[in-house]
Amino acid sequence: MLAKGFAGRQGVMLSLTGIAATLGLALTGKLELYIHPRYVPFTVGMAVLAAAASVAAFILVPPEGAEGAAGGHIHADGGGHSHTHGHLGAGTGSPGRLRAAGSLLAVLAAVVGLLVLPPATLSSEAARQRDLNLSGTLGPAMTGRLVEEDPSSFGVREWASLLRRSPGDDYFTGKTATVTGFVTAAKDDPQNVFYVTRFVVTCCTVDAQPVGVPVYRPGWQEQHAADSWVTATGEFTHNPDGDSKVELLLSPSSVTATTEPDRPYVH
Repeated sequence: MLAKGFAGRQGVMLSLTGIAATLGLALTGKLELYIHPRYVPFTVGMAVLAAAASVAAFILVPPEGAEGAAGGHIHADGGGHSHTHGHLGAGTGSPGRLRAAGSLLAVLAAVVGLLVLPPATLSSEAARQRDLNLSGTLGPAMTGRLVEEDPSSFGVREWASLLRRSPGDDYFTGKTATVTGFVTAAKDDPQNVFYVTRFVVTCCTVDAQPVGVPVYRPGWQEQHAADSWVTATGEFTHNPDGDSKVELLLSPSSVTATTEPDRPYVH
């Protein structure tokens, strides 16, 4: 009966685990690693309502199989003696124990995955699996307006957008860029080029799109590992590889290691 009761409340316990993880991430400021900051208040509000409903369900709804003793019943024989007959319920035999064990493992896995393991940001592997500098860059109109702005405040997304929708080589001449992001090896020239990469999140990390600024740095692997965070400063030059689709690259005067920022995504 206990096994069956636990299995019956598994869904409520899993819901409470997810709710606890959501509220914990919100309190530590890590919920933004999963959703856009503008959705955080709504998500927290819904989690609080869900927590109240889950607690009420846990208290008010009786566990499955709680009535009776594994389906047993009592009757009296003709001589006035009482006899108890029990039926082998799903919660008392081996199948019931297996289901309870499976339920317990599912809850424990959820606790470890949601409450114990630290949240991690998207990596260079995710960037390689998605289209770099495609959906994440700014549109033509917004990129066109960047030409009139002060480039000293530009980050990875702005420079990546300008490189994709180039206003002409003259625009980049003499301009210095400083960009911070994680290292992603270039697909077509991984020995000499890497991208300073960030993910653009418009709703949640499911729709996150990578943007990056190509950096020409032969032998960069000797100093910087993939996924490590760096700040690169330099000017743009033509790619020495004439066959590459990437025409302009950042020729850095410095590439320094840095720590992952509190807000690693671009919103």
